[in-house]
Amino acid sequence: MAGPPAAVRLSEVAAAAGVSIATASRSLRGLGGVSDTVAEKVRGIAEDLGYVTNSYARTLAGGSTTIVGLILNQIDDPYFTEIAAGVVRAAEDADLTVQIGHSTRDPHRELKQIRSLVAQRARAIIIAGSGYTDPQRELQAKELLARYEAGGGRAAVIGRHFLGVDAVQPDNRGAAGQVARHLVELGHRDVVVISGLPSLTTVEDRQGEAVKVLAAAGARVTVVETDFTGHDAGRAALGALDGEPRATAVMALSDAMAISVLTGLRRAGVDVPGTISVTGVDDVPVAELISPSLTTAAFPLSELGREALLLTTRPQATRPRRKMIPAQLVVRESTAPPRS
Repeated sequence: MAGPPAAVRLSEVAAAAGVSIATASRSLRGLGGVSDTVAEKVRGIAEDLGYVTNSYARTLAGGSTTIVGLILNQIDDPYFTEIAAGVVRAAEDADLTVQIGHSTRDPHRELKQIRSLVAQRARAIIIAGSGYTDPQRELQAKELLARYEAGGGRAAVIGRHFLGVDAVQPDNRGAAGQVARHLVELGHRDVVVISGLPSLTTVEDRQGEAVKVLAAAGARVTVVETDFTGHDAGRAALGALDGEPRATAVMALSDAMAISVLTGLRRAGVDVPGTISVTGVDDVPVAELISPSLTTAAFPLSELGREALLLTTRPQATRPRRKMIPAQLVVRESTAPPRS
């Protein structure tokens, strides 16, 4: 059994791992210059010896900085830009500074960024964007955040289910259900759903509710999976419509994908909404400005960021807090009843 955590030194971790003190330090701080295999070995030994948990306590006891770390799934998506703006504005009101990282939905990259923020003595860590339907993929991050909070740090997430910290939850099921019901009420009974990776919880929630509502109305539903960004959605929609000529609507599960679909249809000379109606989810600012303007389910995106920041300024609760944020259907020019 390892001795008291206070007695464990970095030199002991390095010796046990068979690496230099510098390599051990870089591994524990999540810095580059160390292979993933060596870094994982060092971190595992450090945890076994009790060094990692104790390091959080020493770091935060020495005084945290005014830094709030914000880790986004996709930094170039307007959805995350608006969330980041909400975090930044709320942080400024609290005299805090936001440091933004980009995980590209890579659990290993996200874990590395969390470790780096802890090493920098960040006062709080906020993670925004979909998690995974398999909790095991986020287990290391969950354990890391638990130790960070046990040492005095604060953490919150936006749109995540399994990280065990305070959460702001967009009502993704409710949003998708509102959009699907709108299409049903217009009379659409043959719909292409442009979806994302099925391993993501946001995709699972939105796709599941959309298909449920459409199927209950007797609609024929074709689901097309993309990478949950705007990069391939337009191409995917055109391919699906070629194979489903009876389709009268495309329901994209995010605005970024819906805008890509509108662009693809316009280039192909397809009339929207005369021939095909198109919808999104989120209501990013550009959704109102494009032509035709996009029918979507609106989340108060900057408010999501603000609420997450405010959660990190409150004392840690006995159980993680959950704040559900509803969406509101916004009907614009991209939808109309199907042609007879």
